[in-house]
Amino acid sequence: MSSTTKTWIGYVAMCIGMFMAILDIQVVASSLTTIQNALRIPTDRISWIQTGYLIAEVIAIPLTAVLTRALSLRWLFVGATVGFTLSSLGCALSTNGDVLLGIRVVQGFFGGMLIPAVFTSVFTLLPRKHEILATAMAGVFAMIAPSIGPYVGGWLTQHYSWHWIFLINIVPGIVVSVMVGVFIRAGDPYFALLRRIDYRTIALAAIFLGSLELLLKQAPQDHWSGLFVYVLFAICSLSGALTGYYCLNRPRPFVDLTRFRHLPFAMACGLSFILGMGLYGSGYITAVFLGLVRAHTPLEIGSIMIVAGIAQLVAAPIVVLAETRFDGRYVIALGYAVFAIGLFLNGSTTFESDYDTFFWPQILRGAAIMMCILPTTRLAMEGWDAAETADASAMFNLMRNLGGAIGIALIDTILESRTPDHAAHIVSRLQHGDPNAARLVGLPVQYFHGQMMGTADAATRAFVEPMIQRAAMVQSFNEAWIAIGALFVLALFALPFVRAKDMAPSREI
Repeated sequence: MSSTTKTWIGYVAMCIGMFMAILDIQVVASSLTTIQNALRIPTDRISWIQTGYLIAEVIAIPLTAVLTRALSLRWLFVGATVGFTLSSLGCALSTNGDVLLGIRVVQGFFGGMLIPAVFTSVFTLLPRKHEILATAMAGVFAMIAPSIGPYVGGWLTQHYSWHWIFLINIVPGIVVSVMVGVFIRAGDPYFALLRRIDYRTIALAAIFLGSLELLLKQAPQDHWSGLFVYVLFAICSLSGALTGYYCLNRPRPFVDLTRFRHLPFAMACGLSFILGMGLYGSGYITAVFLGLVRAHTPLEIGSIMIVAGIAQLVAAPIVVLAETRFDGRYVIALGYAVFAIGLFLNGSTTFESDYDTFFWPQILRGAAIMMCILPTTRLAMEGWDAAETADASAMFNLMRNLGGAIGIALIDTILESRTPDHAAHIVSRLQHGDPNAARLVGLPVQYFHGQMMGTADAATRAFVEPMIQRAAMVQSFNEAWIAIGALFVLALFALPFVRAKDMAPSREI
């Protein structure tokens, strides 16, 4: 067997490992409410299953470049795959929400290394003439994973149990670890580099991101006051300031923030951050709505959510062609505008909304994803020399994950803080005999004539209160959809600051 053939076998194995890491975000989405019920996780903490994974990826991605040089690409990938596989087993064996969250963070940390390592391998393992084919192959794996993830997760949970959305990683993980260890031979470890890692800044960054997430979730419940909120705000502010200071003043920083002086890169990272909020936020809010409001099974949720993935796959080759023919600013503008429309359309859901209501918004968002990603990636990556490309790519991609984590936290903040207010307002309207409020809740409108209603007995209150809570929750969901959509509209105002020469079509396929 030739060395080239061995390298290709190892590279395909690496693509499968990346596929597992990307799949793991979406495969969990359709099963969130099932996991919540099985492990008795409070509703206000269920999002940590996703945000914990994303935050860990944010920490891991910028570490990948130095760890690749320290451990070699071969052993970094083997180690990360083994860690990801073992933590997947740990997730499946979790008996409560706290244990699952802790292991999920470990899983996200190892999974975050697999994705950039694959794209690094394209330029370090294979002959230059094979780079286009290898990049296309990695792109196909990266696109298919989020497209089929919700359905695969729903199917496994429905036909077996939620544990299997993690157990499916075990056999592929073992196979990938062995194949990469046997067939990849690029580089030698240089362990001395491990001493150069800025562990203090990494710890501060983790504290900052974790406290920020917790602050966004807890502070609205406490009306942004109280000792706990003040202490948390102080920890978040101090750790964030120190993280920024060390990143700007270290010779080998954890994240090189000076890159943001390059305006096209800064604009691309900002757009990537907002895309992450919409991409991961829309998946999270769709799954939670269908699980909590519609009480759908995981398979039903996955069957609805897969529409966006199919739209993405169908639109991808068209967008690739368009991106090489037209000014990238127009492609970005169309992508973010279409994504915003898809979000706004979901902002008018009711407790009866189902597949038909979610179909076209998902089609729009799925079709828009590649329009948002491709030109902004080119905007971010042009202008760097070969030595800087890997770090710039890592920072650009971590901004998308960071946006996803903060977007999910903001959605939770809206759901938790606004639902009680909506419920109180609906109760007041019902007491005044508002037929529109009755229709909103699902009560017979013929009994409401715009006049004060009498005091309800205990049985009536027990019957109506869950319906009021559901209606209030739906209104909060709608506000979350609209809030994220508004951010996409704001992103469009950044485009006039992007120069035409930075986004000229490449006319290459």
